[in-house]
Amino acid sequence: MLYETLFHRGSTARSNTGTHTSRTSARRIITVICRSHPLVPVTVVLLGIVGTAACTRSADECTAADTEQHMSPGANKAATTRPDLSGCKRTGVASFYAKKFSGRKMADGTRMDPAAGNAASKTLPLGTTAEVTNLDTGQSAKVTIQDRGPYVKGRIIDLSPSTAREIGLDRDDGIANVVVAPIAVPLPEGGVKQGAATDDNKAR
Repeated sequence: MLYETLFHRGSTARSNTGTHTSRTSARRIITVICRSHPLVPVTVVLLGIVGTAACTRSADECTAADTEQHMSPGANKAATTRPDLSGCKRTGVASFYAKKFSGRKMADGTRMDPAAGNAASKTLPLGTTAEVTNLDTGQSAKVTIQDRGPYVKGRIIDLSPSTAREIGLDRDDGIANVVVAPIAVPLPEGGVKQGAATDDNKAR
């Protein structure tokens, strides 16, 4: 079905004249396929032009997503909570759940487990897996976004007490500067997008 769609759209594009139009059509085809099949490498041939793309983040996409995450205080509140589907790394402050939240229902309907890798984010889609690295200790841990928060300015993720200890964040410190690198980001249409942590692991 994927290649039938590609062939059909490619045939339509051939009726257009001019290299610019063909390149634009190629980009549109790649975009359509990436949205439907986010992990499929794509090769497009139009009027002798070969274009290859993998369904990953571009620098422009990360910049645009970063701008959305750092909107001014006077910006529309709904826009500031738009899901971050970019898969890009974020740097900010991490905190961890207080004891009183143990066993409480999280946004995904499950109970908060202080010994598990559940975590909270205001913008990453529920179900996102990510690698959290403490910039002070260099220690990392894998988490799954299952809840919403933290609702303190400057903080980008809440960790379970177990995960906090794993990255060297203790109760005396309370917070730590971290990098959150998504591994896999669930998409609204049902696909999954590879995140920055996946790319980093491939490069090693």
